[in-house]
Amino acid sequence: MTANLFSRLFDDLDDADRLAIETPDGRRITYGDLIAFSGRLANVLAARGLNPGDRVAVQVEKSVPNLALYLAALRAGAVYLPLNPAYTLNELDYFITDAEPSLVVCDPSKAEDLAAITAKVGARVETLDANGKGSLTEAAMAARPEYITVARARDDLAAILYTSGTTGRSKGAMLTHDNLASNAPASSTAGASPTRTC
Repeated sequence: MTANLFSRLFDDLDDADRLAIETPDGRRITYGDLIAFSGRLANVLAARGLNPGDRVAVQVEKSVPNLALYLAALRAGAVYLPLNPAYTLNELDYFITDAEPSLVVCDPSKAEDLAAITAKVGARVETLDANGKGSLTEAAMAARPEYITVARARDDLAAILYTSGTTGRSKGAMLTHDNLASNAPASSTAGASPTRTC
């Protein structure tokens, strides 16, 4: 059985019509909606040449499409790297050149400014704004919702979260599928999951 976090969360889902998210503007999104949206996005990521283990740096506002992108990255076996939307270009230069993502997703207004940085690591740039508009969602509209989730091992990387850097340069905490799967129970106790750093 695969240890992919997406599979652990959704393979045994008993009711795809159950409400997952209700947005402030009243939109109701079911688990089935999230699964389908993430499948469309995962198909786009695969069509863009993303391979299992590749890193996806994402600097976009919190939104349902961003959540679906995170799930899509998991499904594709990629490593999700969230970047604070408030980071400056100098900060982004450090994070992107350090993590060496294959794909960078940003607000459309920032794509041109990021071009010189992403060129250093040969990363492709896609866009996604706070309202869910951008090159990724445009492509997803034409993609199939069915996607076979990539099998991952328990210790395969699923995400990289950079530390705050208060005592030095930020370091990437490397979280496996097992780390993230155990995060919820660990968060309810005093203990914390071990991580690796790069």
